[in-house]
Amino acid sequence: MQAQELRRAWTDFWTARQHTDVPSAGLIPLHPSAPMFTNSGMMPFVPYFIGEEPVPYRPPRASSIQTCVRAGGKHNDLDAIGRSPRHLSFFEMLGNFSFGDYFKADAIRWAWEFSTEVLGLDADRIWVTCHVDDDEAAELWVDEVGFPAERIQRLGKDNFWEMGDTGPCGPSSELFWDFGAEHGPDGGPANPAAENRYVEYWNLVFQQYFRLGDGSLKPLETRNIDTGAGLERILGVTIGSPDVFQTDELRSLVAAAEQATGVRLGTASESDVALKLLADHARTMTFLVTDGVVPSNEDRGYVLRRIIRRAIRFAYLLGVEKPITPRLSEHVVGLMGEAYPQLVASADTVQAVLGREEEQFRRTLRSGLTILDAALAEVPEGAPLDGTVAFTLHDTYGFPLDLTQDALRQRGISVDTDGFTAAMERQKAEARANWAGSGEAATETVWFAVRDRVGPTEFLGYETEAAEGVVTALVGNGSEIASAEAGDSVAVVVNQTPFYGESGGQVGDTGSIRGEGFEIAVTDTQKKGDGVFVHLGKVVSGRVAVGAPVELKVDSRRRAMIRANHSATHLVHEALREVLGTHVAQKGSLVAPDRLRFDFSHPKPIAAEELERIERLANEVVRQNEKVTTRLMAVDDAIAEGAMALFGEKYGDEVRVVRMGTALHGDKAGRPYSVELCGGTHVGATGDIGLVRVVSEGAVAAGVRRIEALTGEAALEHLDEQERRLKAVASALKVSPAEAVTRLEAVLEERRRLERELAEARRKLALGGAAAASEDGAAAGESVNGVGFLGKVVAGIPPKELKSLADAGKTSLGSGVVVFVGTAEDGKASVVVGVTDDLTARFSAVDLVRLASAAIGGQGGGGRPDMAQAGGPDGAHAAEAIAAVRSALG
Repeated sequence: MQAQELRRAWTDFWTARQHTDVPSAGLIPLHPSAPMFTNSGMMPFVPYFIGEEPVPYRPPRASSIQTCVRAGGKHNDLDAIGRSPRHLSFFEMLGNFSFGDYFKADAIRWAWEFSTEVLGLDADRIWVTCHVDDDEAAELWVDEVGFPAERIQRLGKDNFWEMGDTGPCGPSSELFWDFGAEHGPDGGPANPAAENRYVEYWNLVFQQYFRLGDGSLKPLETRNIDTGAGLERILGVTIGSPDVFQTDELRSLVAAAEQATGVRLGTASESDVALKLLADHARTMTFLVTDGVVPSNEDRGYVLRRIIRRAIRFAYLLGVEKPITPRLSEHVVGLMGEAYPQLVASADTVQAVLGREEEQFRRTLRSGLTILDAALAEVPEGAPLDGTVAFTLHDTYGFPLDLTQDALRQRGISVDTDGFTAAMERQKAEARANWAGSGEAATETVWFAVRDRVGPTEFLGYETEAAEGVVTALVGNGSEIASAEAGDSVAVVVNQTPFYGESGGQVGDTGSIRGEGFEIAVTDTQKKGDGVFVHLGKVVSGRVAVGAPVELKVDSRRRAMIRANHSATHLVHEALREVLGTHVAQKGSLVAPDRLRFDFSHPKPIAAEELERIERLANEVVRQNEKVTTRLMAVDDAIAEGAMALFGEKYGDEVRVVRMGTALHGDKAGRPYSVELCGGTHVGATGDIGLVRVVSEGAVAAGVRRIEALTGEAALEHLDEQERRLKAVASALKVSPAEAVTRLEAVLEERRRLERELAEARRKLALGGAAAASEDGAAAGESVNGVGFLGKVVAGIPPKELKSLADAGKTSLGSGVVVFVGTAEDGKASVVVGVTDDLTARFSAVDLVRLASAAIGGQGGGGRPDMAQAGGPDGAHAAEAIAAVRSALG
């Protein structure tokens, strides 16, 4: 089975069982109790599990395929990646959830059904663990699905899940796959020495208690189900390999890494580790940047930077001299863009971010490794690297401690981390002594001194997109420099600038800085410290030095697109509040030149007609083409007048209040449509937006939705593309575009009718008549030792239709056993055994189907006492399979 096939199978299975399919939330969790990254499938549903928010699903059950990252805190698997067959920093968690609805019996039965019937796993190679005190779960495994008690093991804390020191908790039951004796000793999952043989692939958590502050357990009034099944591990099971890097998407990424590095897997153990790490990290960095994380020196940005730099270092050690991370990211988009369309939409941005980070770090890497090699020559054998040397690499050359440790680990050398920490604390103390501003605002050490010496940058970008100034500071490779030459990457600080520094969701400006004899291409603008605008870019020509007079020019076309998207964000925000209610509050945004993204609080999906009205209201204001006004006001006065404060903005005593349009409906009619506090740049008149087109709406996390939209030319291009597709569909259907929907509905209805008729014809043909002879020579509907028996071999019938045949056969017999063996063109066979309810005490369909499976070369089967299914590779022995079941009745 391949990844996309498994995703579809998972979604189809649970939606057929009345679960709401909930899209993957972002990797940045929003709940206050959440860790740095989303690291489990249940995390977006925490507000429902702990009763903070009402469950929006009817019935109250859901399923999801959640992207997860484990790369920090207690869930940090980075050091094991590439060395372990199953550890990953990025993975997908399949989950099904019940919020006070079904409980253990259904969760166990459905997990078994998905494992044995959808995945087709050999039931004899599955093991189960339950908590030592959870007799109920153990009994359900035996009684509900017929699982053998001898393969159920009872464990302690490994089978008890807790959200924290207090809160919901409960026992769990885990499903393990036996990969065979070549991977470890016997003994089942309870044997610690056999962890590479018995691998967990599904965990069922039964939330039935609440842990009180004194440690005692109180039964929950509303019991919940939370399950997690690793997509990569399940794929490994289906292909028979405990190494998740053999699954289709990761195998493809390893191949991409082989192509990029010129090194083949299997050449050497260390190069194998590098190739697998590149495959893993490619997904992690791509998804993190897509979700808005950017490389930095703290929090999530630091983890991302570490992941990117580890990938670059491993590629560097393999001899790769050219940028590799954008190429690997492009491969991720190609592989996973169908499942996660946001990857496609963000591809250019992600590759630009990765390319910029790699270019900067490769210079750091070359100089840092050279200095590190020189320092190692002075280290006595068996001694650690001096902590002050490691700190100098970190502070002066931008070579982080963890990277130094990574580089030394393969040489068997450690780092004096106490010495490093002491040097770090001395540096911080000196910085604090020289810095009068806010330590929280100063996000990077190097900008402390810059801000203290040159003061904040004066922003001129509200009035102009071109200005003159003087270079007050240059920073390269993490420290201040006096000058930079052609080819150098550099961060430029100017006394005043028209360039907008990224903040409040609006991306930074790009453009050019020119002076006498030099030019700098600005690729991004950031705010550092307390109001220092930093222009990031590369010296295109000449030499720039501190003190040089310069001309600064913003990319006007790009700025215009950003302005349109930012102003549209305000209109969409107000339209959401008008249509959905005033509970809507912004939870995040991205304002880029090519699109806008707006996250907001709302407990359920937006109906199609609501989305249409939101778009219509926003465009109504656009068509007014009224001037957008901006006033500077005291923050308290602005809020008193009804201005909304936007998520992510920091406001001083005086704020900019942006007003747009005139309300035409409801109590606000005649008043300004949108009034918000905002430090971003905006259009001169609402008509400059051109058009607002909503292109997607979905869940980000529990209680948080996301809208993505386009404006202006991008919106028109989107509409043109939609029209081209409609015309293509109409052409294929041989009708006009206006008739396409009606014609397509008729075609689909005709197809459904034909499928029903075909299934019914197959059923009648397969059942034949009561006197018809079965393929093994026995009369269909005969009596075997007083037990009614019907056995048939049928060709060309899909395995999924065999159960309906068995049901019909049981009905025709009234009392008895039926067996149908379906043969396929490739020679394989599927077998279904049905037992009427009055006979399940004597005959189990599970036992009978295993006899039939053995005859066709299968290795087991699964199901319920009244209905079970199996498969095998040798359809030529279908008649023997029927005979085996018939013999068991005698």
